[in-house]
Amino acid sequence: MTGTSPVEEMPMSRPNPTFWQALVCFVGIFVLIALGMFVYAISIHVTLFLALIWTVIHACKLGYTFNEVRGMMDDGIIKALPAIYIFLLIGMVISSFMQSGTIASLLYHGLEWISPGLFLVAGLLLCSFMSVATGTSWGTVGTIGVVLVGIGEAMSIPLPLVVGMVVSGATFGDKLSPISDTTNLAAMCAGTSLYRHIGCMLYTTLPTLLIVSVIFFIWGMEFEGLAIPAAHMDEIRTSLVAAYRMDLWVTLLPLLLMFGLSIKRYAAEVSMSCSIALAAVIAVWYQDKSAVEVINALWMNTPGETGVDNIDELLGRGGIYSMAWTLLLSILALALGGILHRASFLQVLLQQVVSRVRRVSALIATTIVSGVVGNMAMGEAYISIILNCQLFKSAYEKNAVDHAVLSRSVEEGATLTTGLIPWTTAGTFYVATLGVPTLEYAPYALLNILNPLVSMLMAVLGIGLLRSK
Repeated sequence: MTGTSPVEEMPMSRPNPTFWQALVCFVGIFVLIALGMFVYAISIHVTLFLALIWTVIHACKLGYTFNEVRGMMDDGIIKALPAIYIFLLIGMVISSFMQSGTIASLLYHGLEWISPGLFLVAGLLLCSFMSVATGTSWGTVGTIGVVLVGIGEAMSIPLPLVVGMVVSGATFGDKLSPISDTTNLAAMCAGTSLYRHIGCMLYTTLPTLLIVSVIFFIWGMEFEGLAIPAAHMDEIRTSLVAAYRMDLWVTLLPLLLMFGLSIKRYAAEVSMSCSIALAAVIAVWYQDKSAVEVINALWMNTPGETGVDNIDELLGRGGIYSMAWTLLLSILALALGGILHRASFLQVLLQQVVSRVRRVSALIATTIVSGVVGNMAMGEAYISIILNCQLFKSAYEKNAVDHAVLSRSVEEGATLTTGLIPWTTAGTFYVATLGVPTLEYAPYALLNILNPLVSMLMAVLGIGLLRSK
């Protein structure tokens, strides 16, 4: 995902809410969201705004002034500013890669190389490799993920299934890569070394990846007979060749540049900006597009001109404007999370739960569930990671459980589930980029769903429980 910068905590002297006050506040938020989304079909932006007003009222009842509450909202947004920068850059990455022919070229050759039966498992492993190498699930989704969605649509494979596969592979690397910001953040906050944290995660994540690969392989076999008719294949490839020049040694350069800079541990903003610039140069120099057309596409891309409707729609994605829906929703969710965190509603609720946990397996399960709740409340995995490491660290020490198990459990609750919640920054980003609603692809994001369950089961069986000295 994206990196965050520490923000100085604002001093607050108001009393903490009671457990029942915090519970009523949370129940109200979830009721508003559930009614808005599932009963009355109200826009999720408006639903979150109503939840924000509800939370402001509760904070004011504790004695906070409006200026203090607004400061809490500002604080929640400021902590996620790097994610907002990435939103804007990813939109430009996608549109510039469309203009340079990078996406079209990968689509052209991918239709030839990947069979429908092996598409799901091959896509899962490709996304996993890409995200481990680059350390970013968002970069993987915004590049290889877009290509795989286009190929899957051409093969008539259900798009929610394709997007679930992409999200599973992209999250695998975001959780395990030594250059992923969430991986480093979890290790740092839990007080363990980076590679001990990664080694501990391998106990649960590799078996889960194997299980998910088998399931996607079996599902993929159902589509073996859905090979694209030769006439349709020729139509797509011919239309792509007519609209773009397809030499891979040129069109893949922007992707390879972003890949290489990420491995060299350059900041995501730097690697993306450089790849955007190179893609723009290729679009003008190699694809014979006008400079004005390419620059305008960075703001709002226009549909392709291949003559094949679904391909034109795919090639018209990207641009800063395409991230507007996502960005506005994220700002509302982050403002809401800022109040819940700074006014201690979430801490009070979770501390009551932590104090009642006795067994190690229950402690791990509680940590994972707490990460999910943190994502739902604050809209951002980073804050959830930091908060849960602070809340649970003493409990792990008391039970002589290694800090790496804490960091692993926090990631399995926060990093893995953030893309399954419609109003988090990751959930909104995936929707904006891949075009499938969160609740439609979530059941097929098998790695994200199964990994926490595998971890809980292994904790009950006593497997992978590293002990501190």
